[in-house]
Amino acid sequence: MRVTLMVPCFVNQFYPKAAMAMVTVLERLGHTVLFPEEFTCCGQPPFNSGFWDEARPVACQALEQFSDAEVIVGGSGSCVSMMRVFSPELFKDRKEEQLARNVAAKTFEFSEFLVTKCGVTDVGARFPATVTFHDGCHGLRELGIKKPARQLLNNVRDLTLVEMSEAETCCGFGGTFAVKFPMISTSMGEVKCASICATGADYVVSNDSSCLMQIQGVLDHQGKPVKSLHLAEVLAQK
Repeated sequence: MRVTLMVPCFVNQFYPKAAMAMVTVLERLGHTVLFPEEFTCCGQPPFNSGFWDEARPVACQALEQFSDAEVIVGGSGSCVSMMRVFSPELFKDRKEEQLARNVAAKTFEFSEFLVTKCGVTDVGARFPATVTFHDGCHGLRELGIKKPARQLLNNVRDLTLVEMSEAETCCGFGGTFAVKFPMISTSMGEVKCASICATGADYVVSNDSSCLMQIQGVLDHQGKPVKSLHLAEVLAQK
């Protein structure tokens, strides 16, 4: 397929290796990967903060940039949720609503695209380590995605997947939530990280770099050796 990659702004700025790993995996599977360099943001930050009027110009620009794509793949359950679930809501009863619905119908989260859309559960990866998986809230609760990432990880050679007890518990990031309520956010992060460390895993893996930024920050502050990796970074290994 001709896959148009949606790289979230924070991935572009802070975690470009996650985006490059997605390209590696998709091209390994024979897809042609395109990337609209003019894309900046899906409009989620102002939308989540209640500033819908401010969110619309940003979201509309994103929709227009992806309007001609055959299929759109994003490396963030959070941003994919914005495009697929919330953009149609943001533009309900407005002239852009049909555009939002058209783009939403062809937008997929990375692991979802591989497993559900393409039927691929083994990408030929090898990663000799013990990992545990964190379910990001948007991917789990808005998109209903839980199994695909685990199916992919279970087929990685020499990888051991150990489930944590708090896999579905929020890490406490929540974008502006972490800024507005830092004490609550930190406490939630500490609960998550205690569960991660209890597994004895070398790495915590997720399909949301925003969650991993929160988790790694808490782990580093506690002096824990566990490292975080985006799912694509694991799948890109051979």
